[in-house]
Amino acid sequence: MNKTFRLVFIQLLLTLFISLPFAQAQGTLPVKLKVISGGIYEILEGRGARGGAYIGSNGVLLIDSKMDKKSVDETIGEIKKLTDKPIRYLVNTHSDWDHIDGNRYFSEAVTFIAHENCRKEFFHSKRDGTPSDWKKPELIPFLPAITFSDRMDLYLGSKKIEFWYFGVGHTTGDAVVYFREEKIAFIGDQVFLERPQLIHSYKGGNSFEHVRALKKMLDTLDAEKCCSGHSEMTDRKTVIKHIAEMEERQRKVKSFIGSNKTLEEIGAEFPKNEAALIETIYNEIKRSK
Repeated sequence: MNKTFRLVFIQLLLTLFISLPFAQAQGTLPVKLKVISGGIYEILEGRGARGGAYIGSNGVLLIDSKMDKKSVDETIGEIKKLTDKPIRYLVNTHSDWDHIDGNRYFSEAVTFIAHENCRKEFFHSKRDGTPSDWKKPELIPFLPAITFSDRMDLYLGSKKIEFWYFGVGHTTGDAVVYFREEKIAFIGDQVFLERPQLIHSYKGGNSFEHVRALKKMLDTLDAEKCCSGHSEMTDRKTVIKHIAEMEERQRKVKSFIGSNKTLEEIGAEFPKNEAALIETIYNEIKRSK
């Protein structure tokens, strides 16, 4: 009897230890807003990238849109806890699905904004070659209706919010949303900190242009806080460090290519999790010759 009980108990413990991490991995924490300054917030958790919100005197601007209805509904619910003003605008920082797929779950009264290249990329085939969902007629109301080329200003009441484009980088249409008085920039996926930088070559992204775009951003904007789609909010010094690390990788890959090393040999010189980035840099250098 005791032996049987022990066996059952051990079996239950094993089941718990195996299933709990899996359940935690599968779970998604509910969306929450974290105040940065005044009416400016980071939108965290849910399914999809980190985003942002500004609550103005006559309406709300959102930055990126998560990727499913549940996360969008949670975002709207969190906004309603803070204001009864309507969500008037939503800017997509770029065209990755975890930043734009939630567009379709907002009201058609929301005006969507993006860089002109970003809007074009909405229709770009997916990485595996399958057609974009955004070609469906029923999704037209949720596409960016307003686009800009180099920069654009948006006013919510008396508050000016600046939209900037500094060139090709992570994609061809990466926008920066800048709050000048607070020196806060929302930069989309232009800086990854907890994992290697992603460059979407299949969309026209380029690691060397990425470095140039970030340098131009720092030269143009006096930002002190940078909010990224997949990293904790960071500062100017960390962005400068990120640029230096990218340039060092590029120098090393170029040197290895000059020594006639193969891609496989070059990849072995870097951490395994950087394989995709190193291949991107390798291909860019080879194509430039």
